[in-house]
Amino acid sequence: MPLKIEKAETTGFCFGVKRTIETLKKVAREQGKVEVLGAIVHNREVEQEMADFGVTVVSNLEEMKSDIIAIGAHGVTPQIEAEMRASHSVVINTTCPFVHRAHIAARRLARAGFMVIIYGDAKHAEVKGILGWAEGKGVATLDDNIAAIQGKLPRRIGVLSQTTQIPERFTGFVKNVIDAALLKDAELRFIDTICHDTKKRQHSTIELAKRVDLMLIIGSHTSANTRHLIELCATTAETHLAETSGDIQPAWLKGHHRVGVTGGASTAETTIDEVIKKLKGQ
Repeated sequence: MPLKIEKAETTGFCFGVKRTIETLKKVAREQGKVEVLGAIVHNREVEQEMADFGVTVVSNLEEMKSDIIAIGAHGVTPQIEAEMRASHSVVINTTCPFVHRAHIAARRLARAGFMVIIYGDAKHAEVKGILGWAEGKGVATLDDNIAAIQGKLPRRIGVLSQTTQIPERFTGFVKNVIDAALLKDAELRFIDTICHDTKKRQHSTIELAKRVDLMLIIGSHTSANTRHLIELCATTAETHLAETSGDIQPAWLKGHHRVGVTGGASTAETTIDEVIKKLKGQ
């Protein structure tokens, strides 16, 4: 029986990634070489393509030698941006607007006297940036029982999320914060900072997973939103991660007849199409 292949309704670059890539390519074409502080996006194929355009990744500010430097989609702290502008005359800021919305929310809460709790991976570049905007009054955690901060909660607490988190998990986290804080005569504020594209992509992916017996998630091992797609699908169908069509193992397909394909927010539509083409040739 031939494979029946279905692609998720929402695939390809998200708005923020597309905006970053288009902006950096335009600047490189018109003004020359561009150096970006940290990952442009978490996708090796995309970064190689960008390098071919003259857009390269630099790991720290001290290594940036180009006249034109840039901030990637994940954003940076205000302090790092200030350092970049102090040492270079041209700084292109391509921070995703949804990430910047979280920046503004964190700063607003901090300046209003709230401790800022970010539901997110403290080691992720995006979360590090948001913490910087909290001006020293923030903490990031994925600990659902608030064990990492229990006992340190002040009366005034503001909660927001890394933009790529799973909404249901953020909701559960918020409930746990409420349970932990209500005995402290608390004042609580909760701001939904999860990206609209992330919500739509996760919804279309889980709906697809219900209709198939095998899901292929196309994206980088280092992409947070891609990992979340895997976690969502794995509860419903057998799920595998592949960065490109070349990573697909024939053994994955054995015994399966309905295959769903989707990709992370930094996975190009062309990469998804290459995967589908390979599957149709099986």
